[in-house]
Amino acid sequence: MIVAVLLLVSAVSGIPVELPKSVEKCGYESCTQAEPGVLNVHIVPHTHDDVGWLKTVDQYYFGSRNNIQKAGVQYILDSVVKELWQDPKRRFIYVETAFFWKWWVRQGDDVRHKVHTMVRQGRLQFVGGAWSMNDEAASHYQSTIDQFTRGLRKLNETFGVCGIPRVGWQIDPFGHSREFASLLAGMGYDGLFLGRIDYQDKRTRLNNKEMEMIWRGDDNLGASSDIFTGVLYNTYSPPPGFCFDVLCDDEPIIDDPHSPMYNVDERVDKFLAISKNMSKRYRTNNILITMGEDFHYQDAEMWFHNLDKLIQ
Repeated sequence: MIVAVLLLVSAVSGIPVELPKSVEKCGYESCTQAEPGVLNVHIVPHTHDDVGWLKTVDQYYFGSRNNIQKAGVQYILDSVVKELWQDPKRRFIYVETAFFWKWWVRQGDDVRHKVHTMVRQGRLQFVGGAWSMNDEAASHYQSTIDQFTRGLRKLNETFGVCGIPRVGWQIDPFGHSREFASLLAGMGYDGLFLGRIDYQDKRTRLNNKEMEMIWRGDDNLGASSDIFTGVLYNTYSPPPGFCFDVLCDDEPIIDDPHSPMYNVDERVDKFLAISKNMSKRYRTNNILITMGEDFHYQDAEMWFHNLDKLIQ
C-alpha cells in the first residue's frame, strides 16, 4: 500500500522561515495537494478545549484546580505558537474563539505578529470558530447564531479572510441536529465534521462506507442548505498507541538505531495498518486522522517532535 502523509510534513527544525507576503497562502490554497492513486493520510493536530465543563472558564484558561483536571489553555496556545513558529511545515487547527480571544488580548506585538503570519500562511487555521462548540439539542437557534456571530466577528476583525473558518467542527456534542447543519450552510461553511454519533448509526455507516455524506439541512431551502458532512473514525482521539501528549503514556518514537529501544519499524508498521484499516471504511483515497484530545498540547513539543519523526 502506498501512503502519502499530508498537512503535517516532517522536516528538521532549524531557523524559523517567514515567507514573503507575495507567496503567502491561507485556506484551501495552503493545503498540501492530495496525490492520485495513493492513500492520502491527513494528519490533523488539534486540541479540544471545553469552554467550561468540570472547571470554570477561568480555571481552565489559567490552569487552576488541576486536582480536578490537569488543563491550562494559556499554556496550550503559548506552546503551540512556539512550536509552529519553529517549523513552517507544521500545522494546527484551533476551534474555541472564547479561549483564543482570552489569550490574544494578553499577547504583545511580537507574538501577535507571529500569529498573524502563521494565519496568513495557513499554518494556524481556525475551524468551527464560534465562541464555543455549542450543544445542538438544548440550545435555541438564536443563541447558536449569536455565539457564532461573536466568535466569527472577532476572527474576521483580527485576521480578515484568512481567519474565517470554512469547516464546522462539532466533535464533542452528544447528538446532532439537522437545523444546525442548515445554519452552518447558511453561514457559508463548506463542510462539517462530527465526532459523536449513535453507536448503531456509526456501525452501519462504517459497514456501508457511509461515513461521509451531503447533508440537506432543510427540505424547503433545498440545495442551499446542503453541507458536506463527515464522521470522524475515532471520535476525535489519536489512533491507539499514538498519543504523544504529556497527559498520555504511549511510547514515543525512538529513532536512534543504536538504542535497544529503537522502535521505528514497529511504530510505522502499526500506523500503516491503522491507516489501511480506516481506508476500508471510506469511499475516497483521503482519510483524516486526528492527533489530539481534551486539553492536549500543553507541551506541544512532545506532539510535534514525535509527529515529525512518524512522518519522516
